[in-house]
Amino acid sequence: MVKETEYAVVYEKTGTGYGAYVPDLPGCVSTGRTLKEAEDNMREAIAFHLEGMREDGAPIPEPTTKVGMLPVETVA
Repeated sequence: MVKETEYAVVYEKTGTGYGAYVPDLPGCVSTGRTLKEAEDNMREAIAFHLEGMREDGAPIPEPTTKVGMLPVETVA
């Protein structure tokens, strides 16, 4: 049975593009020159990471991390 699960991904701008990681899957990271490339690479990294966990007999964690944006006042 195939089940679709959504994991939170954090994207961080770097000097050369973007880095990305999945808080609920420690060690699952990727990069890309553009945000789109980082997203595509992260999708592959998650699939590869989960495949390795299955092969190792490790339990696949359910996503628990929630992300959001909060407006705050800053001094300009």
